[in-house]
Amino acid sequence: MKSAYKMLAILTLSISAILIPVATTYAMDLHSWSESEKAVLQSLWIGNLPPLPKNPSNKYADDPNAAALGNKLFFDSRFSGNLKVSCATCHPVNRNFADNLPLAHGIGRTDRRTMTLVGAGYYTWLFWDGRKDSLWAQALGPFESPVEHGFTRTQSAVIISEYYQKEYNEIFPQIPDELLEHDLSLIAKPSPDEPASLKKWLAIPSDTRESINQVYANMGKAIAAFVRTIVPEPSRFDRYVEAVMSNDNKGMMSSMSNNEVKGLRLFIGKAKCTNCHTGPLFTNGDFHNVGVSQPKHLPPDKGRASAIGKVLADEFNCLGKYSDASPRDCVELRFIDTDTEKYIGAFKTPTLRNVADRPPYMHAGQIDTLMDVLKFYRDLKPGERSADLEHGDLNDLELQQLEAFLGTLSSPLKFAE
Repeated sequence: MKSAYKMLAILTLSISAILIPVATTYAMDLHSWSESEKAVLQSLWIGNLPPLPKNPSNKYADDPNAAALGNKLFFDSRFSGNLKVSCATCHPVNRNFADNLPLAHGIGRTDRRTMTLVGAGYYTWLFWDGRKDSLWAQALGPFESPVEHGFTRTQSAVIISEYYQKEYNEIFPQIPDELLEHDLSLIAKPSPDEPASLKKWLAIPSDTRESINQVYANMGKAIAAFVRTIVPEPSRFDRYVEAVMSNDNKGMMSSMSNNEVKGLRLFIGKAKCTNCHTGPLFTNGDFHNVGVSQPKHLPPDKGRASAIGKVLADEFNCLGKYSDASPRDCVELRFIDTDTEKYIGAFKTPTLRNVADRPPYMHAGQIDTLMDVLKFYRDLKPGERSADLEHGDLNDLELQQLEAFLGTLSSPLKFAE
């Protein structure tokens, strides 16, 4: 009997001696990357995220005092018609600066999903349709929206002068005396869709209207200075890439599981996700019609096609009078692609940083889960997708591996407080 046990032990050790090298070889092969693959991985690594680009239209963009003021304005619900809505209502800190609703909800419900503000300081075009060409112009849009803040620029200027005068005057030119008197119609705003508000706005002397606009623009510039600071910290994926670059096999295996690494290989290879999700923020910042259907209870949405005219006509764009840029600085706006037919139904490619933590997905929250998004792309028929959306013949296991990889892009956020 003892002899049989001894033989079994010897056999077990022999099998282990064979299997351990095989397992080690498998792991090394899984984590072995070609030079071209390493170049792609490094292009996605957060260590390659460049410094924030300059914003010529906002000379206060990198002013820490402006960011501190912008932080306060971001969380202040006094800038709303019901005193309950702030920027943080739709962009809560604990949800990656995006809510968890299919459609954003302020005073009322909007027709689109809230976009995360993570890395927003790097983008040329803002909102799902790119109807704003700067972060400060984007910050102003929701305040006068009847379904978001339900506020006016006149009310905003009054609140700035009443509660933030000292901080404002330390950063921007002094608030004009006529605004300090507060003898203004608070519903006044230049909105063609609200005749009563427009009439009140036109009744205000032109010099005072100009002062209101300037304070309002500066308010947006302060909020933008704060939002520019919202960036992701390194994730497990980034630690993995660092290990790849230093040939640290132990670091690779401790950073990501085998399934996650397989998903990464699919992401940069067979699945062709990097057609659109490029760079350290995993977005090309461009607009694509991915073929997702508009919810039946919402009006038709032309996406980027309807936004091109809006950004060109925006009084707060780079070429406008409230911009700090010279015309030569506004290259993107001056040479904007105006082919509206090309952009019908196209929406901005969102960042994939922290994507697993912020369902639902798509521009109107049409898809509930990340796996359903992957299935949506996989199951599109050839006639329903462009070349950019050709994702190969992926099976269910490969979709699970892709989903596992996307979870490695989650990380804490840092921002100025």
